[in-house]
Amino acid sequence: MPTRKPHPALAALKDDGATQVKVAVSDIDGILRGKYLHIDKFLAACEGGFGFCDVVFGWDMQDSPYDNATATGWQHGFPDALVRIELGTQRRVPWDQGVPFFLGEFVNADGTPHALCPRQALKRVLGRAERLGYQVMAGMEFEWFNFRETPQSWAAKRGQPPEPITPGMFGYSVLRMADNPGFLHALMDEMLAFNVPIEGLHTETGPGVYEAALAFSEALEQADRSILFKTGAREIGKRFGIMPSFMAKWSQQYPGCSGHIHQSLSDGQRNLFHDPGSPRRMSRLFESWLAGQLQVLMEFAPMFWPTINSYKRLVEGFWAPVKPTWGLDNRTASFRVIAGSPKSTRLETRCPGADVNPYLAMAAVIAAGLHGVEQGLALTTPPITGTNRGAEGVPPAPRSLIETTRNFRQSAIARDWLGDAFVEHFAATREWEWRQWQDGVTDWELKRYFEII
Repeated sequence: MPTRKPHPALAALKDDGATQVKVAVSDIDGILRGKYLHIDKFLAACEGGFGFCDVVFGWDMQDSPYDNATATGWQHGFPDALVRIELGTQRRVPWDQGVPFFLGEFVNADGTPHALCPRQALKRVLGRAERLGYQVMAGMEFEWFNFRETPQSWAAKRGQPPEPITPGMFGYSVLRMADNPGFLHALMDEMLAFNVPIEGLHTETGPGVYEAALAFSEALEQADRSILFKTGAREIGKRFGIMPSFMAKWSQQYPGCSGHIHQSLSDGQRNLFHDPGSPRRMSRLFESWLAGQLQVLMEFAPMFWPTINSYKRLVEGFWAPVKPTWGLDNRTASFRVIAGSPKSTRLETRCPGADVNPYLAMAAVIAAGLHGVEQGLALTTPPITGTNRGAEGVPPAPRSLIETTRNFRQSAIARDWLGDAFVEHFAATREWEWRQWQDGVTDWELKRYFEII
């Protein structure tokens, strides 16, 4: 029998004489957990996977184990789960001596998808799109604040206000871009070398805040790029004494940070959302996709508003949309229809914040859109104009994690698209997050009550 050729990624490693490889997986909060592997260990793992402690699904972002999870936890002893290396995600990390890098995803012993793996949750949704005959294309935009801090200086401040790298409210400022050119150029050049191409990068409204738009791609690749961008920006920032934060709203006085998701459907050759014969240049397919998000996206809300802080961003007049509305090129709506050329026609879902796990946020918006497609929903809701004109009867989005989590847990549609095991586990993790908040004593409470009450 002929010898099977090695995967190009493995051949490249052997040709380059690599001695170590960096691998990472996403936890439930979208934090990359990983390790360096010796090249021999990595090559063996490529054949049958490797073990990774399943505590990454059993603890929160501060490594505190959940007390309400059933799929993993102390009661199971935190065994290894199996990680399959995705060879198609091969990259080299320019700011880490060019070390080879691969993403992985969790699978069961028989090779089937692990129910709790965020990357697998997105693949489950995309598999359903593929069976319907569609390829989902996507792009993500992130806003984030940058501070003149290190982990040590921030720990010493004990949560007191960090120092932004620039003052003032200079959106799209060429002047402010000149204040930290090394950091900006490193983001553009090194992210491109990391196969995370940035389409546009500029300052946003607020002290030290930037916005980056990642180049459009197939949806799974876009989610990979997005999670790598968030981690990569932090790692690059360290070199310049800069701490990026993708927190949804770090200060009451400034706008929050968004994580907008652009989407369209393709048949592999053309954009199926564009219809030049329609008055709005929207195809019926596009209208059903939008109708699905209008109807059910709020049932997935904890997947794109995953933290306590996410809901502090939802304030009228601070750019984040507060109602499930749509509009034609209207940035005050939750769903902005961009109906232009055959290439550019798409939907921008503006609800998510920058604090998302990109795999889960993307899975949510795609599942809601495809629900509308599967059901053949008609777009009967009129677009808003201006700032929510025409949305007077639309109730605002919930303002707390526990409320959206309860809705998510009860959603038959979320269970249909994501599976009961994922819904139960993710809901439990959000309930845990809410309880940690309930037990916390904030500076707001101290300032309000300490002396007077």
